[in-house]
Amino acid sequence: MGTSLLWAAGGTGFTFLMTTLGASVVFFFRKEVNASVQRIFLGFAAGVMIAASVWSLLIPAIEEASLNGGIGWIPAAGGFLLGVFFLIALDTYLPHLHPDCSNPGCNKAEGVSSSWKRTTLLVMAVTLHNIPEGMAVGLSFALAAQHGNDPALYTAAMALAIGIGIQNFPEGAAISLPLRQEGLSTGKAFFRGSMSGIVEPVFGILTVLVAGAIEPLMPWLLSFAAGAMLYVVVEELIPEANLRHDHETHGGTFGVMAGFLIMMILDVALG
Repeated sequence: MGTSLLWAAGGTGFTFLMTTLGASVVFFFRKEVNASVQRIFLGFAAGVMIAASVWSLLIPAIEEASLNGGIGWIPAAGGFLLGVFFLIALDTYLPHLHPDCSNPGCNKAEGVSSSWKRTTLLVMAVTLHNIPEGMAVGLSFALAAQHGNDPALYTAAMALAIGIGIQNFPEGAAISLPLRQEGLSTGKAFFRGSMSGIVEPVFGILTVLVAGAIEPLMPWLLSFAAGAMLYVVVEELIPEANLRHDHETHGGTFGVMAGFLIMMILDVALG
């Protein structure tokens, strides 16, 4: 377990670093990211998460269950549904406010009523997205460790960390720049944007500990992370990436295709 913990800490540490680097953009720019560019970034993140859910999580979950003598689709489907319900619960009860939605209703906080400041609610929205990403990276490294430190599985886990890290860069900027616009100082906007990604190493390491303690749970945990990630994609990222304004192009759609393609290539080529 020690090796998998180290790898998971390194992988999720990288994704957290990419969020931090993205948040540092606030030191160089004060304006929010252009709406069209933001939709491309959202679409790209969605594409990465869709591909990662299939190639890095669901397929390994089915294969792992089959290797253990079980019926592959049962833990894949069961864990998937649990992941969806977990994110629905967080989305329903955790107060948050989406920074990248320009519909009139998006200025209303979601979740239970709270006295939290608007800036805190903005950070919580991105934090919600980062939880399943951290779980996915951590579980990928745990799976490699359970298979005798299989180099191919470690390479696939690194590919996943790279893909998640790439899409975390614009995500970090997408939270720090709006926070600066909300009136926070540059330093505070950077710090809160960076800390929105700290849940990735936290949940990544926690899931490795759980998977190491109860190895038969691995297929369920892998598909759980997939379900949680796809919920974020369908509920938030794709709708916000395809908001139409005047003569808006298909930037969000192209972003999804590009993200999916890059993550698929990373996973297949490096795995």
